[in-house]
Amino acid sequence: MKRPILIPILGDQLTPDISSLAEADPGDSVLLMMEVADETTYVRHHKAKIAYILSAMRHHAERMRALGWTVDYVRVDDPANSGSFTGETARAIDRHQPRAIHVTEAGEWRVRAMLEEWEGRFALPVTIHEDDRFLCFHAEFDSWAAARKQLRMEFFYRDMRRKTGLLVDEEGQPEGGQWNFDAENRKPPPQRDLLMPRPLAFKPDAITREVIALVAERFANHIGSLDHFAFAVTHEDAQRQQARFLDEALPRFGDYQDAMLTGEPFLWHSILSPYINNGLLDPLALVKEVEQRYQAGKVPLNAAEGFIRQIIGWREYVRGVYWHEGPDYGSRNALEARRDLPGFYWTGDTDMHCMAQAIGQTIDHAYAHHIQRLMITGNFALLAGIEPIQVHVWYLEVYADAYEWVEIPNTLGMALFADGGLLGSKPYAAGGAYINRMSDYCRHCRYDVKQRVGQDACPFNALYWDFLARNERKLRQNPRLGMPYRNWEKMTEEDRAAIRDQAARFLKSLG
Repeated sequence: MKRPILIPILGDQLTPDISSLAEADPGDSVLLMMEVADETTYVRHHKAKIAYILSAMRHHAERMRALGWTVDYVRVDDPANSGSFTGETARAIDRHQPRAIHVTEAGEWRVRAMLEEWEGRFALPVTIHEDDRFLCFHAEFDSWAAARKQLRMEFFYRDMRRKTGLLVDEEGQPEGGQWNFDAENRKPPPQRDLLMPRPLAFKPDAITREVIALVAERFANHIGSLDHFAFAVTHEDAQRQQARFLDEALPRFGDYQDAMLTGEPFLWHSILSPYINNGLLDPLALVKEVEQRYQAGKVPLNAAEGFIRQIIGWREYVRGVYWHEGPDYGSRNALEARRDLPGFYWTGDTDMHCMAQAIGQTIDHAYAHHIQRLMITGNFALLAGIEPIQVHVWYLEVYADAYEWVEIPNTLGMALFADGGLLGSKPYAAGGAYINRMSDYCRHCRYDVKQRVGQDACPFNALYWDFLARNERKLRQNPRLGMPYRNWEKMTEEDRAAIRDQAARFLKSLG
């Protein structure tokens, strides 16, 4: 009997036509799917994140079997489980005696290094296929980046628009005469809207209930709740969630994509990133449908462009940065921030209402939208001088859509300016006024957003000015920070001292 091809399918590769299967024969292949301890505990992932990934994997295995594939599935609670991809691949080789291994490239450096050593370790030919679910291959991004000192997303995004033809006319010009409608996508939240769309909530089936019970027992000391678990765990349900977003939320997504509202974790956001990032949804098919909605007059241009930019612009761009910069990117700390991450990042127990809201919904849902991540939890960490690696680990742990390739550039580059401006043209630092403008959080807070000093002053205000002052040597020449520094210099010496003392006392209280 002919020895088969062994094809490992990783937990973020739940796509039936993944590149490793493109030329494979179901009658001549064994798909290997592995739940391993290393991947669930290398950081302490949110309980709901683990449950989502394991349930989606188990459902995908059933789907692939129904399509005619042989699937060798190893569960995390199998007593013989070695706990690692390499160990489980070795055991599968013993079981199946394959003639070769084919695998789609891993999404992060740690696993890539593991795959690259398999050929020598197992004395088998190993073919690592590039992941064609992304629009921009590694060599293409490296070529784009080679002549640039600063890797600005806007210019990359325009190239991706031209490459795909999305929202581009026959002359190669952008729809509506401009590439980016972000200026139209910064409306503050409306008064509570009784007609606000709601994402679908999927009742756990038998497979998911079994996984939830396993996670509750095995990962009881990890952050997060399982009580609100409502993720789609199949391709069909992910498609249903996609349709709900396109039909009900996308038309107003552009207007309110930066807005925040107490008690409303989802607003007009898609809630699709977990499904895109693990392969249940096809990102290119999704954005093509968004374009079709615009062309049919169902969606305004600012909404269509804003969403498409998130997928073919930002998502592709941060992946390119991650692989281009190398495995040391996550250890950068350009502003030399050294403070420990405060304990309330794991509990949400803080008087800062904005932080309590963003962290509380993260604990409940393993989700917060991009402005909550950037301008609330990320902004606080930036202003307070939290060590970037600790912030990175927290973001990787707590969000269901967080994989290292997408999370590190967003955290280290965008939120914390830890790469010194490679990714962002300035630190995304803001005081309480921004939060007050883009949310209703400040109305419900015990702190006064208009005060800089005093017992009731919003901590973000003093921290903002203190951040500029303590980093002046590194940031003063940034052209986008000229006005804030001029405003700082206009203050009296007494006012500056009072602000810095206010910040110092607050930071001391963090422990």
